[in-house]
Amino acid sequence: MAAIRQVEPELHYVKPTPHVPNSILPIIVYRSVLDDTLPENILKTIEPQKWIKGGQWKAYPVPHFHSICHECYGVIQGENTYSLGKGPRDTDDCGIKLKVQKGDVFVFPAGVSHASIDSKGEYEYVGLYPERNERSEDGEAFDMHYCDATPDETKKLAARCAQTPVPDLDPLYGRDGPLPRIWKDALVQASSS
Repeated sequence: MAAIRQVEPELHYVKPTPHVPNSILPIIVYRSVLDDTLPENILKTIEPQKWIKGGQWKAYPVPHFHSICHECYGVIQGENTYSLGKGPRDTDDCGIKLKVQKGDVFVFPAGVSHASIDSKGEYEYVGLYPERNERSEDGEAFDMHYCDATPDETKKLAARCAQTPVPDLDPLYGRDGPLPRIWKDALVQASSS
């Protein structure tokens, strides 16, 4: 396992829009947590926590989300600004911008849209998904949705996203890491309000 720093995660929330379910669960960001960002060492760090490699990619500028899986990125190199929580049919006041760089690890809950809007330094990352990830109706592991559904369809997708289980293990710190606790607390708080 590669060396990782103990860091307090940042939490970012995005509200639903007519075209993007987003999530009551926060986006979790671990800043500069990886000392060694070689792809194989990112995998040696995160895969033992039951988050499995889905691919290795560069900037992807198309807003999209996944309704059946959460998604973890480990940044190999460069930096990128993401537009989160907003689709192409949404107004400009929706969503947030998130800047990440080499050594950061961050996790999108199911339903949160994401798109690269500014990339520098040969931005590249490894994408990982919880091991018990379901498959979509057509067999895909990360069912792609492009934020263009009607409001009624988006509500159905939001219900599907809400059924995606909270992982048992934090992608970096395992069973005692903050992600499961933070997300389970968010679910309890949402159900009591």
